[in-house]
Amino acid sequence: MQVTTKPRLSLSRSLEAEGIEVVYEDEVNLLPESFRNINTTLVIYTPAVPADHQQLNYFREKGFSIKKRSEVLGMITKDIFTLAVAGTHGKTTTTAILGHLLSHSGAKVTAFLGGISEDINSNLILQGNEVMVVEADEFDRSFLRLSPNIAAITSMDADHLDIYGDAGKLIESFREFASLVPRGGKLFVSKGLDMPGTTIGVANDDADYSAVNIKVENGSYHFDLRTPSTVIKDLQCNLPGKHNLQNAVTALAMALEYGAPPLKLVRALSHFRGVKRRFSYRIKTEEFVLIDDYAHHPTEIAAAHQAVREMHPGQEVMVIFQPHLFSRTKDFADDFGKSLSGFDEVRLLDIYPAREKPMQGITSEWLLEKVENSNKKLIQPGEIANEVKNSGCKVIIMLGAK
Repeated sequence: MQVTTKPRLSLSRSLEAEGIEVVYEDEVNLLPESFRNINTTLVIYTPAVPADHQQLNYFREKGFSIKKRSEVLGMITKDIFTLAVAGTHGKTTTTAILGHLLSHSGAKVTAFLGGISEDINSNLILQGNEVMVVEADEFDRSFLRLSPNIAAITSMDADHLDIYGDAGKLIESFREFASLVPRGGKLFVSKGLDMPGTTIGVANDDADYSAVNIKVENGSYHFDLRTPSTVIKDLQCNLPGKHNLQNAVTALAMALEYGAPPLKLVRALSHFRGVKRRFSYRIKTEEFVLIDDYAHHPTEIAAAHQAVREMHPGQEVMVIFQPHLFSRTKDFADDFGKSLSGFDEVRLLDIYPAREKPMQGITSEWLLEKVENSNKKLIQPGEIANEVKNSGCKVIIMLGAK
């Protein structure tokens, strides 16, 4: 068995193949001449770009027109019928399912996804401007720039406290997002959230839309969808985990509200393959399973744990986790410890800082102490392959945002 990793540069390489110039290092002198014309260049950036980014600061100093990505999405959604999916967890998969459903039901749809769809190997569906599907990101309050006609909130767990300060302010931001839905529009919310709206559930008789008669066959969910007016039978969702079944119900409800034909939705869902790094099988044989997942919040880790236990019952499971951000590690250390403790073996990598500077005392060694599991250790990336080879676990799941 050989476990390898490679840079995730496929999208950048695809852009280069189309003639688009891509720069891989933050040096002003590497900027192509075509980017230096202030009259023909619009600079679009995300909040993930650090404040000391040399190229971004060059554009600022020279007076270029600069907009956040959320501003541009807001401008686009203002004049197009828009379906927006928000939530601290589940929004990427739900958005990808929704874009797929509308794309295969005849809608002229453009969809901006927060991850790479396995079906199209892209984060963009570009089939027309009749309707738009957008992932509504709560980070930096970006989703408040959107103009949704139909919206969903999948979850409102505390996160991004480096931005919001406390969970109350985060929830208030979601309430503000909900208020963007106009009179005559529709807001869907997961059952149990403290938010008025049409409710979504799984095996929940009190939800307005719910998956019922659920069975697992050959690694897929088979279920019926109960709506306020009817029951749509014999649906299939190939994504593991009850959280993904909830995502599928949310996407189906939004697509039905938009007016998509139910029979086409049934067919489309049955062949949706998922989103890269959302419980993605890298290896799946009788002898060995390797799963890659983006989970980097305690709730997401718990959902991944539920899914792997359901899909691989009776198997011992090793988790390899790289914490993402010093602030998130600090804010949710106890919850991380609890969610990781359920695995049979735990391996932690050093914290991936992304946009942040180190915080005194916040390390993976400190986090490891929170894990109540005797089979745990801190490792370096170069040690992953040996740890996997020497483990008695036949199922390995790699978690983290990087």
